[in-house]
Amino acid sequence: MAIIITDECINCGACEPECPNTAIYEGGVEWTWAGGTALTEVDFGDGTVIDAKDDQEPISDEFYYIVSDKCTECTGFHEEPQCAAVCPVDCCVPDPDNVEDEETLLAKKAWLHAEG
Repeated sequence: MAIIITDECINCGACEPECPNTAIYEGGVEWTWAGGTALTEVDFGDGTVIDAKDDQEPISDEFYYIVSDKCTECTGFHEEPQCAAVCPVDCCVPDPDNVEDEETLLAKKAWLHAEG
């Protein structure tokens, strides 16, 4: 399960530097697959392949956001999601639309960081 940032976010930025996958971005800021990962390209499995350094559209223009496909809930890095641990207003919460088990999260970590 990925973590999401709710609209209660006060834009303090405490979460961003804590993410081992660089999956957290300030509102309005474009993101890349390459940022904080070992990815050089992303193959979506449907014939679409993009350069991992290509800018992607912000998910939110108003507050910090988490790219769910880069979020591993800190699995393999820490005992708990670090964004949630440091958030002063408890707005980093599990995303019920992106439920993943530990095996899936570890596989995502390995993919993002080119392990194994």
